[in-house]
Amino acid sequence: MVTVSGRHRMRTNLRGAGAAAAATALVAVVAGSWFGYQQLAGPNCSGRIELSVSAAPEIAPAVRGAADEWVANGARVGDTCIAVNVASAEPVDVAAAVASKHGATLAGVGQASGTAVTPDVWVPDSSTWLVRLKAGGASAFAPGNGASIARSPVVVALPEPVATRIGWPDKDFRWSDLLKQVTASKPLRAGIVEPTQDAAGLSGLLSLTAAASSTGEAGSPQAQEAMVGALRALATNRSSLRQDLLARFPRSSDPTAIANGLGAAALSEEDVIAYNNTKPPIKLAALYLDPPPISLDYPFAVLPGIEPSKASAARVLYEALRSGDFKDRLAAQSLRAPDGNWGRGFQAPTGAPSPANGGEKQVPPSGQGGAAELDPVAISTATTTWSVATQSGRMLCVIDVSGSMKEPVATANGASREQVTVAAASQGLGLFDDSWSIGLWTFSTNLQGTQDWNELVGIGPLSGNRGSLQRGLASIRPSKGNTGLYDTMLAAYQKVQQDWEPGKVNSIVLFTDGQNDDDNGISQKALLDKLKKLRDDEQPVQVIIIGIGTEVNRKELKSITDVTGGGAFVTTDPSKIGEIFLQAIALRPPAPR
Repeated sequence: MVTVSGRHRMRTNLRGAGAAAAATALVAVVAGSWFGYQQLAGPNCSGRIELSVSAAPEIAPAVRGAADEWVANGARVGDTCIAVNVASAEPVDVAAAVASKHGATLAGVGQASGTAVTPDVWVPDSSTWLVRLKAGGASAFAPGNGASIARSPVVVALPEPVATRIGWPDKDFRWSDLLKQVTASKPLRAGIVEPTQDAAGLSGLLSLTAAASSTGEAGSPQAQEAMVGALRALATNRSSLRQDLLARFPRSSDPTAIANGLGAAALSEEDVIAYNNTKPPIKLAALYLDPPPISLDYPFAVLPGIEPSKASAARVLYEALRSGDFKDRLAAQSLRAPDGNWGRGFQAPTGAPSPANGGEKQVPPSGQGGAAELDPVAISTATTTWSVATQSGRMLCVIDVSGSMKEPVATANGASREQVTVAAASQGLGLFDDSWSIGLWTFSTNLQGTQDWNELVGIGPLSGNRGSLQRGLASIRPSKGNTGLYDTMLAAYQKVQQDWEPGKVNSIVLFTDGQNDDDNGISQKALLDKLKKLRDDEQPVQVIIIGIGTEVNRKELKSITDVTGGGAFVTTDPSKIGEIFLQAIALRPPAPR
């Protein structure tokens, strides 16, 4: 039996026995009793196929019920009978296992259980998981099918008294309206489930950051300031657990309780219905904001690498999940059919749009096209920006100023490598809040006598040295020297380790466009030997090296980060440095506790 250990982001415990199953979600498949085993052993079967399915907790009962009925009625491919085991599994846990298997890295997800295996078929709550895995480095990850089997729009949930005060249910709301509410001088207390771990949270984050970006030209200081303000407002009341976030909504009609409780959160429509079904003292209103966010679309993903016989069985199971009866099973779980309509017994929230059940607005098409209609760049940018803007750390930024950094970048309107690098570092600086401690070095060869590096700003809290860092970055110019990479790396590692700070990720981020080229410096072997001796697992220092252009040696850079921990990132297009920088910072491990 493969169970999840150390991962506790379970869906809200709102459905009695059904939710109890969700609370013991499996990363993959439990090797146990298979429904229909006796039928499989009968004389009418020439063999058997055991198909494993991992489904998001809220849809798992519907999938399990349909699969059980299908098997009981003689499910088979030719003369081969089929047994199906449906395990309730948190999407983030399965994503971690799939990422581990395919060599992908997902910001904010962390490592899978060491004993985790992946299922044959995965039904996560959103196609965004499939997009993130592909963008995260699983280049060969190409699941079959991927069509939606259910749907739940993403809404903004507010306590009904709060929603009434701002005009619900008569007023139509936009994400720009919510942005003004959460960043006002007396803000609406908004919260979010970690968007790197929760698809509804990610959908809300994408919509809110898009609204923030529209406040000015793309990439402008005004747009970035609005975006960072929105992220930090959400981060104040973030939670890794959906039930913890829901528990922050007011539990009393007392005005003080309402004022002090959570005022808004991006959740799925199913979350709101399930919460209200528990008869809370204050019900939640569901606001369907414009532009409509990405819906949860529950893709039926046949994972790559499974046996052809299992792939055939999965195709037949998918057809069984497209019946009219399955729509009614979904309705019992407060879920819609893929077209946005609902089955018998569905209790729609006030103002819920439907294309066929009398709603004034049609359900928006977001999510209908699955992974193909999603923008991987927007998703990657949102998750990495969130991770950078909402975490705290201690970092030494080290920038190459060797002569080759004067080279112009064709894709950056002729700006030099140095200018592009400094611009990326400056933009990144704007994402870090005052809890960060950051320092700035430059390096080449013989910058100060025979010393290859120069300290422009010592490592210190941004609350006191943000201006110094901005001025330091603005002062950077390429030198005439070579690339004293090894000596500089050793000195930077010793410096960060010397004043190591608990409770934060202590790291070095080094930008370079070349290989080590220092006749008077230490050798690669000497550097690696010294780093191995200095490394202290109780006080780790993460090293992130960003190689720029075609002259860098990825193997050389990776040899360093293999010893220290961290990662080496290489882009032949220097104009991509800003994107790589955010990705690199976002993929750092959580700070030690």
